[in-house]
Formats: sequence, structure tokens, C-alpha cells
Amino acid sequence: MIDIDVSFEFFPPNDAAMEATLWRSVERLAPLAPRFVSVTYGADGSTRERTHKLITRIQRETQLTAAPHLTCIGAPRAEILAIAEQYWQEGIRHIVALRGDPPREAQGYVPHADGFAYASDLVAGLKSVADFDICVAAYPEVHPEAASAQFDLDNLKRKIDAGASRAITQFFFDTAAFCRFREACARERIDATIVPGILPITRFAQVCSFAARCGAGIPAWMHKRFAGLDDDAETRRLIAAAVAIEQVQTLVREGVREFHFYTLNRAELSYAICHALGVRPSVAAPQALAQ
Repeated sequence: MIDIDVSFEFFPPNDAAMEATLWRSVERLAPLAPRFVSVTYGADGSTRERTHKLITRIQRETQLTAAPHLTCIGAPRAEILAIAEQYWQEGIRHIVALRGDPPREAQGYVPHADGFAYASDLVAGLKSVADFDICVAAYPEVHPEAASAQFDLDNLKRKIDAGASRAITQFFFDTAAFCRFREACARERIDATIVPGILPITRFAQVCSFAARCGAGIPAWMHKRFAGLDDDAETRRLIAAAVAIEQVQTLVREGVREFHFYTLNRAELSYAICHALGVRPSVAAPQALAQ
């Protein structure tokens, strides 16, 4: 068995059916005792209320550590800091601080006139409110808007220097790219933990679309593995699990011990992958619902 820590990401549901699916996933994954579970924040702050509702429910009804995403997009500085203060008062101690994506109809990113311009500014602002444990984003294959790999590294270092304690990467499938990125971080004296973001593949075409938007590469061997399986969900799941298990095992051999799973609000693949890697329920694991 492999001694690793895991965390899971969810996104706010749009309707009652999706909310039920999400909560079943929370209940299924909770006994694995994740380090934390995060909840995303839509472009332009579009899911703010739903994110807060889900975080509050996780905090109230489970023993899990909830970490809301908070972004710079679409809100003045005072409003964002007020949200952070409310989270602190509610017992939330972890935040994932991001610049955020502009709405799809927007012509690129434009900082709010009275807001935080970038994630490093947001991290510093959050630290001025309280001593949050802050995660930020990292990009092993370079952020699509970055002028260069060095520019991207410099930006990550600013976020860490501002007070972030951990960086979670964009999902990737080229483990060598992650290892090169981690070495580059070490050269730049970025001493925070770099946590690989793992995306279990539910639908290959969807993942390819995600990858095209965020600059993540899809290796040729993955196209071959999933070829011809568009209408064969069962085989896709088996191959997806094998791909993720192989990826984590390779990273463990490189000394990685912490992983963040992008669940897409489904527990099955993440649970199966964790089980195969030795992350299993124990007597001391948090229960999904408080007794």
C-alpha cells in the first residue's frame, strides 16, 4: 500500500438532482479522510451563493475540512474581504485563492477597478483578514495566458511569497512535465508543496475539450486507449481508473505524497482509484454525516 494524502474538488450543483448526486459523492468519499474538500467558484463569481451554501452544509453536516474557492473576478476588494471574514466567523480556515476565469463572452481578463488584480494580491488580502491556510493554482504545462514559462513561475512565487502554503496543479497526463515543473519550482526557491491535480476521465471527448481550454496536453497513447469507446461507458471507466492509478503510482515513485482529485461531482472513479492505491476507510475516518 502507498502512504499518500488526498483531497477532492466539487462544484456547486445547478438543480436538485445534481445536488443529490453531489451529496452522495460527498458521503461516499468522506470515509477516506481527505485532507480537505474544495468547492469551485464560477466565472465572474456566478456561483457565489451556491458555493457558500455547499461549503456551509459540508461544514455543518460533516466532519470534513471544507475549502471554498474565492476569486478576484467581478467584485470589489471590500466585498471579497467581507466574504472571507464571514467564512472565518463560520469556522472555515482553508481557502483556494484564484484569479478566476472571466465569463466566456468576455474579451480576456480585465481586473475589477476596485478589486484585487491577481491571485497574489488576493492571497495577501486574505492574510490581512485572518491566518487562512491558502491553496493557489499552478500550471505544469504553463498557463495559457502566460507570456512564458518563466513568467508563470514568477507569478507562482509571488503567490507563495504572499502567504499561500500549497499549490494545486491544473490537471495533466504527462508526468514528466510535472516533474520538470517541480524541479523548476525548486530552482526558483518555491518551497510550498506542489500538489498534482488528478482528473479521472469520465468522458474522453469532454476531457479533450477541457485540455484545449487550459493548455493541458493529451498524449497520443491516451487517444489510442480511448479510441472507439464513445458508446462503451463501462470499458471507459475501467481504462480511466487504470490511467489514473498508473499516473499516481509513477508520481509516488518520484516522491509525491499528496494528490488532489477533480471529481466532477462523481465519486465512483475517485473512490476506486484511491482504494487501489491503499487510501481506504478506517475507524478514525470522518463520517459523512455528523451524529
